[in-house]
Amino acid sequence: MNIQSSIGRTPLIELRSFDVPADVRIFAKAEFMNPGGSIKDRIVRYIIGDAERRGLLGPGATIVENTSGNTGAAIAMLAAARGYRAILTMPDKVSKEKQDALRAMGAEVVVCPASAPPGSPQHYVTRARSIHAGTPGSFMLDQYDNPLNAEAHFRSTGPEIWDALGPSVTAFVASGSTGGTISGTSRFLKSKNPSVTSVLLDPAGSIYHRYFHDGVVDPAQIAPYFVEGAGEDHLAQCMDFSVVDDVIRFTDADAFATCRHLAQREGLLCGGTSGANVWGAVQVARSLKQPATVVTVLPDSGNKYISKIYNPDWLARNGFGTGEIRTLEPTL
Repeated sequence: MNIQSSIGRTPLIELRSFDVPADVRIFAKAEFMNPGGSIKDRIVRYIIGDAERRGLLGPGATIVENTSGNTGAAIAMLAAARGYRAILTMPDKVSKEKQDALRAMGAEVVVCPASAPPGSPQHYVTRARSIHAGTPGSFMLDQYDNPLNAEAHFRSTGPEIWDALGPSVTAFVASGSTGGTISGTSRFLKSKNPSVTSVLLDPAGSIYHRYFHDGVVDPAQIAPYFVEGAGEDHLAQCMDFSVVDDVIRFTDADAFATCRHLAQREGLLCGGTSGANVWGAVQVARSLKQPATVVTVLPDSGNKYISKIYNPDWLARNGFGTGEIRTLEPTL
């Protein structure tokens, strides 16, 4: 068995500590149990495998990608295992734990200012494209615009959820940055049962919520936020809004309070997007008629964020309390 053969087939964990109607169940897929520590292992294995089959990635080649950390970790892991070089660009808000883990596996990390506007030379996406263009024989996964991103989830995440829960699935809820998870998983679940509801969660400061509801990308709404791996300042071509039924906005405080709840009440130490996803799943669960089953994903572990969202001093410096989860009026 090699490292890539252990990607996927992660367990579904029922969450029982949240205040939802008695016959509404919430399940979360433990994607932090992938060998690279996140859900991004799935897409990296799928895209690299496709590139090798098509001759786009030769022995000893360089893989270049922009990442908020988890895709980079999967690339670094598989690059090390397959003899590739990895160059990864990321915004400077990415936790030090993530950056250090990539370097430990031999990747070159290029840190870019999170404040750089889309299209500027210092934006982490633009920087990756520039490095790719200047590195002969290199390969770029292009996770934001590559349809294989969503296809990986259509062929793995969605089927695994359906195999485990079948027609009981009522709704799938997930945050999105590239859009691969929400698009591919929702498309598969809807192919099995068109009545499955798909809900995208978008952080305040991202563009997807306004775009979905009003068809507008408003640069004035782009603002900094702390959650890593969710939301975006540009439209990713991988995001397929045709399979999304609603978009709910969350805040950093919503996500981080739910992370603490998961750690202290469920024994699950998870990252910020996991907190956001479960917070959203709770809101959806409260709006559904019973019986119902809401499914979400836990994209990565909280071990990567100990210095931030589990650090009382960091929370205090950035104005986050330790209160209960804030409710949201149902929108479904």
